[in-house]
Amino acid sequence: MSIPQSGGGPIEHHDQLAEYLSDGCKPKEDWRIGTEHEKFGYCKDSVKPLPYEGERSILAVLEGLRDGHGWAPVEEGGKLIGLEKDGANVSLEPGGQLELSGAPLENIHQTCDEVNQHLTDVKDIADKIGVGFIGLGAAPIWSHEDMPLMPKGRYKLMDSYMGKVGTMGTTMMRRTCTVQVNLDFSSEPDMVQKLRVALALQPVANALFANSPFLDGKPNGVKSTRGLVWRNLDDARTGMLPFVFEDGFGFEAWVQYALDVPMYFVYRDGTYVNALGMSFRDFLKGELPALPGEMPTLSDWADHLTTAFPEARIKKFMEMRGADGGPWRRLCALPAFWVGLMYDQSSLDAAWDLVKGWGAETREALRVAASEDGLQAQVGGIKMHDLAREVVAISEAGLVARAKPGVGGLVPNETHFLNALKESVESGKVPADELLERYHGDWNGDLSKIYGEYSY
Repeated sequence: MSIPQSGGGPIEHHDQLAEYLSDGCKPKEDWRIGTEHEKFGYCKDSVKPLPYEGERSILAVLEGLRDGHGWAPVEEGGKLIGLEKDGANVSLEPGGQLELSGAPLENIHQTCDEVNQHLTDVKDIADKIGVGFIGLGAAPIWSHEDMPLMPKGRYKLMDSYMGKVGTMGTTMMRRTCTVQVNLDFSSEPDMVQKLRVALALQPVANALFANSPFLDGKPNGVKSTRGLVWRNLDDARTGMLPFVFEDGFGFEAWVQYALDVPMYFVYRDGTYVNALGMSFRDFLKGELPALPGEMPTLSDWADHLTTAFPEARIKKFMEMRGADGGPWRRLCALPAFWVGLMYDQSSLDAAWDLVKGWGAETREALRVAASEDGLQAQVGGIKMHDLAREVVAISEAGLVARAKPGVGGLVPNETHFLNALKESVESGKVPADELLERYHGDWNGDLSKIYGEYSY
């Protein structure tokens, strides 16, 4: 989840809303890669989720990173709720999931170094206090009641609201984890092409990274429980956004969409003001019931943009949001997958050629089928396994064309970061398939074994 935005002055005319987005346009040489991933922490002896405070807790991990690894504290209401260092931040998801939001970096080699260093540091602290961390798309055993709500005002408001819309919003907040990548665009047309490809191919990412076949201690009948949860959360702020594929789509169309997303809050003086279900359109007129007579700032607009949760979204950059959290290797594979598709024009064009004939019904059907069946999904004449093979090949070609070397030039490009995905394409199996095989095989239905064998 995002941290409060800052630095935006008053909104004096409507055009500023789209200008805020277009100000994110960057020349290609300035494009960067920002990778985010979440993970579940637990007490090793009980395999119960970590509380916020205590000897074995989220707070203890944050303090360990602060005191032992040079991170600066981020506090809310006098409580430590995050960390900052070198353009990156560590934050807490609602149920105590620990998130690294990486710095904007130039290539996947740097991204993977950042991930590796972070997980090494976290493991160092966790081992000392009897704590473990695991990368999965959904908590396999813990109930909603098992998961503590972190002490952040935003989450308190969201938790209340999520119980009134959809059916699985509180499950999303407390019991799911993702890995995503944030990428840049150079212009409005570039943003449009990238966002259309991003939305259309999120089901492929969900299928390849499906890693959550369990919920409440048993198989859930799907490969990605997280994907199922996001389909049943809040229709006003989630989904595949058919309007993005309509003629004339651009920054202003996104503004109109975001203005129709019901508000959660307004952040004032360190406090989240309850604006649940209210309208940013009313706010622009000084008619927000929560703050009568007050006009919004660009910081308020930036905050509001973080409360829309479609499969891909734009702010001053673009977020790919469709993948389950997962094992160490796949935390590097996800940015490689999307960078290969998005940061080479020939690959981006090839990806668009692949999806441009699909209608909204096909895109939505692929979304549903990916979460249910992974690489075995099929929609009409589209077989997900074949589609994934083709998309990974396009991504690989894009990484070859980028030719970003690593390890002092000994590694010529970033293609090896796709190896985990190429193995899935070759075998037809994704992490969820392996987990189900273990559950029905040598685990003999004992899901507690997942912690010992799949933790970082």
